[in-house]
Amino acid sequence: MNISTLLQGIASFAWIGFIGVLVTIFIRVSRGQPVKGLSTLVIVFLVAALLLTTVGAGLVFLQANEYGVVISAFQPNGYRTQALGPGLHWIIPFIESVQKYSVAKQTYTMSSAGSEGQVVGDDSIQARTKDGQQVYIDASVIYAADPKQIIQLHIAWQNRYEENVVRPVARAAIRNAVSQFGVEELVSTKRNELELAIRDEIQRKLQDNNILMTDFLMRNIRFSDEYALAVEQKQIAEQQAQQAKFVVESKKQEAEQARQIAQGQADAAVIGAQGEAEARLIQAEAEAKANQLLSQSLTPQLVQYQYVLKLAPGVQSIFIPSDNQFILPLPDTTTTP
Repeated sequence: MNISTLLQGIASFAWIGFIGVLVTIFIRVSRGQPVKGLSTLVIVFLVAALLLTTVGAGLVFLQANEYGVVISAFQPNGYRTQALGPGLHWIIPFIESVQKYSVAKQTYTMSSAGSEGQVVGDDSIQARTKDGQQVYIDASVIYAADPKQIIQLHIAWQNRYEENVVRPVARAAIRNAVSQFGVEELVSTKRNELELAIRDEIQRKLQDNNILMTDFLMRNIRFSDEYALAVEQKQIAEQQAQQAKFVVESKKQEAEQARQIAQGQADAAVIGAQGEAEARLIQAEAEAKANQLLSQSLTPQLVQYQYVLKLAPGVQSIFIPSDNQFILPLPDTTTTP
């Protein structure tokens, strides 16, 4: 509570006291009772009420985020040319008044959700891209009255600048910027560029109307149901194509793996066959060499001797028919006891 409000409150109590004492005086007079002390009291209440009301009407306190335009009957143009800043000020009671303006940051939201914006219901901005597609944009503008231009703002718009300046400027800037882009650009790479274009246009036009824009937020972009369905179908087709490509690559990898396994098995078989052939060749060469050496050492007596050795070990002599070749007696291989 500031001092101006406090004085006005005290003045209200003084006026109530004055009226109460005045009523009491009339009642006592009507009954023929004395009113000597009440007459002085009513004068005191009247003087206090007038004084406090006058002082309270002349004092104006502005909060830290407030500026005031003094409406004055003494000024030829109807207002003081210098705005009042935050703090306590004195104006001419009952002749001048103050129109207060907030210079704090404010947010104006236009959204399809009825509970988010200043307008109940769907307040999103409908715009068309350069290729004719309808889009719906939710956005917020953060702004504040320019404290250096409060007088001009009051002259031009008074307290109607939100509805008459901020809202139409923002909606027009969004539509103008969207019309410079194609819908595919908004979906993919140009959204930031669109937001910057909107921000620059809103900031310039609000500044022309003595309002400072501190930020612009593009909250959401929605597309028509038909375009959203087409985008969804395109994404599904792309995903299916990617899946088919993956399957093809997987089959190629499996075929390559099988080919490499078969090649390895074939190579192993060739190497095994080559090793086996080389082993057989070495064995055959060894056998041939052995046979050669054996054939060189064979004599008829040795052959006959080897033949006899193959007979049963208990045979000491052999009888053969008289018309066959005689075989020599076996050599004595046993030890005589």
